[in-house]
Amino acid sequence: MAFENLSRVALVALCLATGFSSAQAGAGEPAKIVSRKISDFHIGRDETRFGPLEFIGGLEMVSSNSLFGSLSSIRMRPDGKSFVGVLDTGHWLTGSIERDANGRLSGLSGVEITPMRDRVGRTYEGKGHMDAEGLALDGDRLLVSFEQYHRVDVYPDPGFLDSRSLSTVGILVPRDEMRSNRGIETVVVAPASGPLKGAPLIVTERSLDEDGNRLAAILDGPLKGQFTVEQDGSFDVTDGAFLPDGDLLLLERRFNMAEGIGMRIRRIKGADIKPGAIVNGELLVEGNFNYNIDNMEGIDTFQAADGTTHVILVSDDNHSILQRNLMLEFRLID
Repeated sequence: MAFENLSRVALVALCLATGFSSAQAGAGEPAKIVSRKISDFHIGRDETRFGPLEFIGGLEMVSSNSLFGSLSSIRMRPDGKSFVGVLDTGHWLTGSIERDANGRLSGLSGVEITPMRDRVGRTYEGKGHMDAEGLALDGDRLLVSFEQYHRVDVYPDPGFLDSRSLSTVGILVPRDEMRSNRGIETVVVAPASGPLKGAPLIVTERSLDEDGNRLAAILDGPLKGQFTVEQDGSFDVTDGAFLPDGDLLLLERRFNMAEGIGMRIRRIKGADIKPGAIVNGELLVEGNFNYNIDNMEGIDTFQAADGTTHVILVSDDNHSILQRNLMLEFRLID
């Protein structure tokens, strides 16, 4: 369901009018999503090219299911339509994206929200134990990174919705060096054909070494070991995604009273990521309050039917009426 010119208040009112209450759409049940199309990335301008990225549409989404929101990471399935995501409230989000006749995002369908289970099968209310921040698809398993109780847990794929965590991956970075709410924001798996040979990586949001760089690690493979990501200004890393050639896209966000809201994407060469390295990267795009952004937390890439690489971004509304759940889509041109 998509609507072009509805305000956030109108979206919420329309969602409530559909009859889907939070009691009807609880955990593990379908969640009805009402979407408004976003046609411009730079608000009020019709430009679509932003460096090597072409903006091809977006959505603002609401639901009367009180669990919908707080989306931390999203991963597209190989079909480029189905997705799995994690909420920082300790829930799975699954569903599919829908497109209009022009191939632009038009809404979400088949959305379900399901509580995550820990190693002994327990579910939790609140963020303390199950503050899920990162997600990676890794063959027949899913890797989920958690803040506060810092770890990377393994779930079976398929079967993750009903399963407890099967094991925990060694993260290499000492837990006492992680900040409570600035821990493992990103977990991502490199392409098998790239320089990192399919290894999983983690990058922290703002857990810093003595030189002020973000702690990160390659968790397996021939290059297993720690590295760091250069700290640049007031931006924090919130997610990452690999390109087919093995380069890493890092999504970063900023929010403070002095500078306001901001987001950017950097591209780090895969060959530069190795133990002991301090990596930075090329700035691809940056946006502030003049752009259709919010608290941007998730990024993924996928190959479209025409062979082009698409980039999906999602935001975390923190379950606040002052923030928005956004999904933005770009095509990588260069």
